[in-house]
Amino acid sequence: MSKYGEHYIHSLKDARSVWLNGRVTDVTTDPHFAGTLSTISSLFDMMDCAENQDKVSEVQHVRGQAQRIHTSFLVPHSQDDLLKRRIAFEAWSRATSGVMSRLSDYARSRITGWYANRSAYDAYDKQFAEKIKTYYETAGVEHRFLTVVQRDPQINRSAGGEVNPEELGLLRITRKTSEGVYVSGGKMIATAAPYSQDLIVFPVAKWGEKEKALASALIVPANSKGLHMICRAGFDSGNVARTDYPLSSAYDEMDAVLIFDDVLIPWERVLLYENPDAVWQFKNDSVANALAYHQAIVRLQVKLEFTVAIGHAIAESIGANQYLHVQEKLGELLMQSETIKGLVIGSESAGKCNDQGIFLPHFSFIETARNLGTTYYPRAIELLQLIGAGGFIQTPSVIADFDGPIGHLLEKYYRGKDVDAVEKTKLFKLAWDLIGSSLGSRHELYERFYAGDPIRNKAAQYMGYDKAALRKMIDLYL
Repeated sequence: MSKYGEHYIHSLKDARSVWLNGRVTDVTTDPHFAGTLSTISSLFDMMDCAENQDKVSEVQHVRGQAQRIHTSFLVPHSQDDLLKRRIAFEAWSRATSGVMSRLSDYARSRITGWYANRSAYDAYDKQFAEKIKTYYETAGVEHRFLTVVQRDPQINRSAGGEVNPEELGLLRITRKTSEGVYVSGGKMIATAAPYSQDLIVFPVAKWGEKEKALASALIVPANSKGLHMICRAGFDSGNVARTDYPLSSAYDEMDAVLIFDDVLIPWERVLLYENPDAVWQFKNDSVANALAYHQAIVRLQVKLEFTVAIGHAIAESIGANQYLHVQEKLGELLMQSETIKGLVIGSESAGKCNDQGIFLPHFSFIETARNLGTTYYPRAIELLQLIGAGGFIQTPSVIADFDGPIGHLLEKYYRGKDVDAVEKTKLFKLAWDLIGSSLGSRHELYERFYAGDPIRNKAAQYMGYDKAALRKMIDLYL
């Protein structure tokens, strides 16, 4: 472990309140988190590896010193800068086959966008620019692992009329002091919260002046007193062999509900305070969203390419790739991956500098890719199920059985067309971990909804599209 990975792991020994099968004493030693922490640590170590460091980081001058900073903190001023960012996103995504979606490069990209666009908030809060600049530099130099949390607890979604924040568990400011503000309430879904050093918290809803106590943008230290992270069931118990669950044992990001029980947020971490209009702009910031969503679709493309690789290997291992209906399914998987890849490239090629000289990817292409992903990925899982069929539930419980007294029988009855039994079983276990395990089911749900309500998002894409050019096509005939 290099200095980057070692420093990251040590930073999590901070008495944070994490709950998984009871209170977790230390996330760095708890077996449920060991595999994922090892993965994240190895990604940090890429910055100290001669082969990879220039793919994921670059030397920047920050606070008068040359520092190696992850490329997600690079403010792009040209297409070349945007391509550097994509290369960094791809490096981490390929190292995890796109299965880990909140590897901090997404949240770091939003911080970078807010920093680059900080002058847009002068009309709301003169202190915002300096606060985001200070945090942007700190997060880059200290290589802080971040995650974004926006959504409210599902307590009563039918509630209408006047909002009762306490009854609905909404995160709100309860009092302010010279030190900062105190907040109480809940937030979900905090993906990767137990692994994070800071949590970027703001509302997804547009609140009015009457609800201004709900409208703040905060950067919350993960070890804040009174903050509790309530985790869902873990997918890695620490006793699972990597060969049996290769994805669950290494890539369980963990999701959590955050409960704020009178938590103090220092003023320097309160980016925007009780300002509904400013926070709504913060949520919809065109620079922050373009940079972060660019990361999201790069990761999606790698993940879909992974499904192509699995589908091809499964079909080939049992000789099913000779059948037309299987070839058609493999072709559909390939089309999905290539479509998103084309939209990634298109967003970069059609990108432009905004008025501030920040080079942004073409947002319509990014938006299209994100919206397609909500249906593409569930369909990809269905296609894999159809290709492998019953073979997925006819694998031995553990690979270790091949070394037991019936190993010779397993070698005979579990072999494939041109592949031995052990390799074929490992392949089917890998595929099952993606399509049928607890982790696999979580990922299907995640890809459907991580960007929000897919119906609203598709409608929003239509409503925001410049339809004047479409009208001109029709006017030729009217």
